Amino acid sequence: MKIIVPMAGRGSRLRPHTLTIPKPLVPVAGKPIVQRLVEDITKVCADKVDEIAFIIGDFGKEVEEELIAVAENLGAKGTIYHQEEALGTAHAILCAKESLKGNIVVGFADTLFQADFKINNEDDGIIWVNQIDDPSAFGVVQLNEDGVITDFVEKPQEFVSDLAIIGIYYFKDGENLANELQYLIDNKITEKGEYQLTNALENMKQKGLEFKTGEVKEWLDCGNYKATIHSNQRVLEFEEEQDGISPNATLENVIIIEPCFIGDNVVVKDSLIGPHVSIGANTVVENSLIKNTIIQLDSKIENANISDSMIGNKVVYTGSSKTLSIGDYTEIQE
Repeated sequence: MKIIVPMAGRGSRLRPHTLTIPKPLVPVAGKPIVQRLVEDITKVCADKVDEIAFIIGDFGKEVEEELIAVAENLGAKGTIYHQEEALGTAHAILCAKESLKGNIVVGFADTLFQADFKINNEDDGIIWVNQIDDPSAFGVVQLNEDGVITDFVEKPQEFVSDLAIIGIYYFKDGENLANELQYLIDNKITEKGEYQLTNALENMKQKGLEFKTGEVKEWLDCGNYKATIHSNQRVLEFEEEQDGISPNATLENVIIIEPCFIGDNVVVKDSLIGPHVSIGANTVVENSLIKNTIIQLDSKIENANISDSMIGNKVVYTGSSKTLSIGDYTEIQE
């Protein structure tokens, strides 16, 4: 089994937090989004994952090494491919053509999920879906009485289905997928100037392949900072039974309201932390009240009353009561 992770996008909706790192490496509950994604996919795979291929932009050697480590920590080979130009989802996946062989899962790296099903490797394809109240902003699927997908409908303005496609797909035959994607490019079949995976899915369906659904219990978006804060909250709740406080953290005169994540070498003094707070390694928090917030690495927060916020790496903030979205290397003293 192989996992293919397209993640070359700029993450503009999550700025300023993606000005220095790509969106999939932004942490949620102490782990990068992409690491959580591939861990979650691995859990639903019936077979061992032997390769994880990442399709990235020009993110630099350090990011590439971090992604390789994510794969190796799961016992898989890590492979890096590059997408030089944003030409759509089909084009992005085809950038990993050499890895599109055998059973594969494609997972776009801006989503997290909770599921309790296992992939049936004998199915032609499986599309992860989530039942939602308002499907008008999403692509949805329609099913027949046997649970086989009959139609893909993009952003329906009239109700046709409430099963939204979340951006994760299983394919029994990776080579066949590669051929269908190549067909789109060779024949310049585009939607709004981009090559889209849904066109390949439709072609495969018309040729007799049967796609089924894998319905997830919860779908978490990490598209913007407010959504990422909510995802952090939910992941902390999923992992509430685990001890999220590093034994290397220093806590002096501190009240912790669980669930929280507190990373290695964090120092917290004279503060109330939580619920739903994640604090990255080497950060110092003093004389502060913090809840429902992500603070990344190597930051210093003093005299602050912060909620519903996201604070980047190497930030220095001395302030008051606010809702914040502060990018890396920012210094604010009020």
